Amino acid sequence: MVSLGSIIDFVLHFDKYLSVVLQEYGLLTYGVLFLIIFLETGLVFAPFLPGDSLLFAAGAFAAQGAMSSIALFILLSIAAVTGDTVNYWVGHKYGKKILHEKLKVLKKEHIEKTERFYERYGKKTIIIARFVPVVRTFAPFVAGIGRMNYGQFFVYNVIGGVSWVALFVFLGYFFGNLGVVKENFGLAVIFIIIVSFIPVFYEYIRHKRTI
Repeated sequence: MVSLGSIIDFVLHFDKYLSVVLQEYGLLTYGVLFLIIFLETGLVFAPFLPGDSLLFAAGAFAAQGAMSSIALFILLSIAAVTGDTVNYWVGHKYGKKILHEKLKVLKKEHIEKTERFYERYGKKTIIIARFVPVVRTFAPFVAGIGRMNYGQFFVYNVIGGVSWVALFVFLGYFFGNLGVVKENFGLAVIFIIIVSFIPVFYEYIRHKRTI
């Protein structure tokens, strides 16, 4: 079982882990990053995988010449869009059965949190959720359960996926190698994670006030 300490270490030294992967696997690193982004968006059971922080770190390494920022943008955009597509169809075909089984790895509060986003933002949730950890993973799943028109879902999926990848990859590319960021990379990643969770806390407080 993964301990809290190992997760914190992973976050604080994310740049070092990615550096090791680059040294060990070279070009195959693109495939590793593709897989992580695909799983984080495509499997409703994997919201714990890094998303924003991974894209930022990858962009920072691209600025060093270790990878191509354009290749990262294209490949990871495809991973994000494909992941949401798979998640949608899993929800569409098996979502109600999965919820009925009440699997422990599928937390009720995550579903409820995502449903509140849909209540407020409607179909635009597919775009907005891209920038909200956890909700990002559950939004396409819930859309599939709700039988959202796939054509509409696909358009929002592409807009959200491409925008999300572009924002964090190029943030990392242009700011990840600033002296202050390089010296405090772990703190920078934590800051990104905290900022990403602000919409979640806002929705939680808003929901509590309406009860």
